[in-house]
Amino acid sequence: MSARYDGLADWYDEEFQPAALEGDAWQVVRPLLGAGSGKLLDLGCGTGAYMGALAALGWEVTGVDISADMLRRARERGANVVRADATALPFEDASFAAAVSIFTHSDFDEFTVALHELARVLEIGAPFVYVGVHPCFVGPHSRYVRAIGTPQLHEGWYRREGHYTAAPGISPEGLRARFGASHIPLGRFLQSFLDAGFRFEHIEEPEGREYPYMLALRLRR
Repeated sequence: MSARYDGLADWYDEEFQPAALEGDAWQVVRPLLGAGSGKLLDLGCGTGAYMGALAALGWEVTGVDISADMLRRARERGANVVRADATALPFEDASFAAAVSIFTHSDFDEFTVALHELARVLEIGAPFVYVGVHPCFVGPHSRYVRAIGTPQLHEGWYRREGHYTAAPGISPEGLRARFGASHIPLGRFLQSFLDAGFRFEHIEEPEGREYPYMLALRLRR
């Protein structure tokens, strides 16, 4: 998440994460990560909605986010959090035994840089679970409101990278109308993980809808 969320954390939590552990993302993250021990980094932790459940799996969880307001909500949940930019993490090399990051690449301005920084602070062989919006069906090129129905694709927008606040794919009533979003086409998105030194173990388009709105990855450092 970014500092763009400052001042809106309460609204975000109540509107989009009233029961995060009952949502689709957690149902995917939990089996991909599994139980474990050691230090786990929740990169872009936002309001800390998943951190208690990650701790219940046996991990010692630290959350990182740049938004002070989002971290206020996380601390209210009792989470251990640090305010920092994902591109300059305040941790030593190989500090963590695992990592998760949930719905972050559409909020990071420099996602590829953040992946290199995450790789630096992970132990060799550490698992990393990433779940984010599907670059093919969610973005400036695709109107897919609340992931219902059939995405409406718009020519000329899919390969445009970067942060956008207005595009055919943005619903004026949605989250992105407030915060904007960053888009990376699928090929470059996947290649970014390889370039940062990760290797793929599992790639999943979670079922439940004819057109997926999430893409889930399990990787190793």
